[in-house]
Amino acid sequence: MKRPNGVAGAEGAAGFDPAGLLRVREGFQLADVDPNSTPGFDAGKDEGAQLLASEDDQLSELQERLFAQSRSGVTGAVLLVLQAMDTGGKGGIVRHVIGAVDPQGVKHKAFKAPTEEERAHGFLWRVQKELPPDGIIGVFDRSHYEDVLIHRVRGLSPLAEVEQRYAMINEFEAKVAASGTRILKVMLHISKDEQKKRLRERLDRPDKYWKYNPGDVDERAFWDEYQHAYQLVLERTSTDAAPWYVVPANRKWYARIAVQQLLIGALAAVDPQWPPATFDVELEKRRLEAS
Repeated sequence: MKRPNGVAGAEGAAGFDPAGLLRVREGFQLADVDPNSTPGFDAGKDEGAQLLASEDDQLSELQERLFAQSRSGVTGAVLLVLQAMDTGGKGGIVRHVIGAVDPQGVKHKAFKAPTEEERAHGFLWRVQKELPPDGIIGVFDRSHYEDVLIHRVRGLSPLAEVEQRYAMINEFEAKVAASGTRILKVMLHISKDEQKKRLRERLDRPDKYWKYNPGDVDERAFWDEYQHAYQLVLERTSTDAAPWYVVPANRKWYARIAVQQLLIGALAAVDPQWPPATFDVELEKRRLEAS
């Protein structure tokens, strides 16, 4: 993978390169992934926190390069799609990973239940509107994949229609990628026991009440069905244009460093460069000194 001048790639982060370890390939089985595991990283939480902090500058520089080159007309964007079961840690990724970059270079969208207007259009309509423009990192907190996950599990759409949507998603994402947007799709994989622990914490702490949704407990009754629905999503929509990565997420610190490195790798693949000066630099230096 070509790296921008002066910026190391993900494999330069203390030898930690999760891309090859976590990518969904043919024969992948979600049930084989241990949510407690930390693939490729043998150290512990403290070392993980140190790595996260040490890589912030690299992520920030790549983002700034992406933004800067777009000001000179160079195309290119990155889209990070985050999916998880409830309490999976999507918000933590946004705060602790995306939070390290300049907010003017980020477009964040948390998809909720569709509005009446959105339901009047095809399921990809509202997603199309939120795609990042050139120079921007787009972050989807949930996404169009809800329309094949919850719709399959809860029967919100006919099964035949849900089946058609996998191909529609692949076609849509191929067009987005062809337009110059690098797509990075991440499933944060937690266990049912870990989810219960996190929900209990929200009930035990007044500062977490606002995050608690009674409906999350109802959805736990469909845990196995959701795991099957995710398996279908992963095996049918992980493509070269838009690959899926399954990140074990019981350990929040690991999920954050893994997503950080995946994002650094995606940005490095875009290979953003500082735009050249559009003026005579030496002349401007002389003019400045004389002013």
